[in-house]
Amino acid sequence: MIADALGRAIAFRIAPGQAHELPDAIPLLDSLPGVPTWVVADRGYSSHSFREHIWSIGAKPAIPAKSNEAPVACPDWIYNNRNVVEQLWARLKEWRAIAIRYEKTASSFMGVLCLAAAIDWIKY
Repeated sequence: MIADALGRAIAFRIAPGQAHELPDAIPLLDSLPGVPTWVVADRGYSSHSFREHIWSIGAKPAIPAKSNEAPVACPDWIYNNRNVVEQLWARLKEWRAIAIRYEKTASSFMGVLCLAAAIDWIKY
């Protein structure tokens, strides 16, 4: 999921349950209409190729390095805003159909997710 600075959903992609989300991050980032100033992500998205892609589109990555990687510059004052996406997920999971994932197919679940995100946009 990509959220704006106000914690509103911008774009979604559903990954298979057993797969890592990093391969979906680049197409999701490329689907944005503009260029973000910063891309903030957790350590799970720490990848040299992902950071290079972020730099290539004109944004700055704020992704800390994993413990087995060389340290990279990650400003704390921007990385502390990563909880914006976590708070967005908490609001979306107030919808029982999202928290429990009643919808079995990806397209049905995406529809419920988009509906909940649209109502979240209206409320906040």
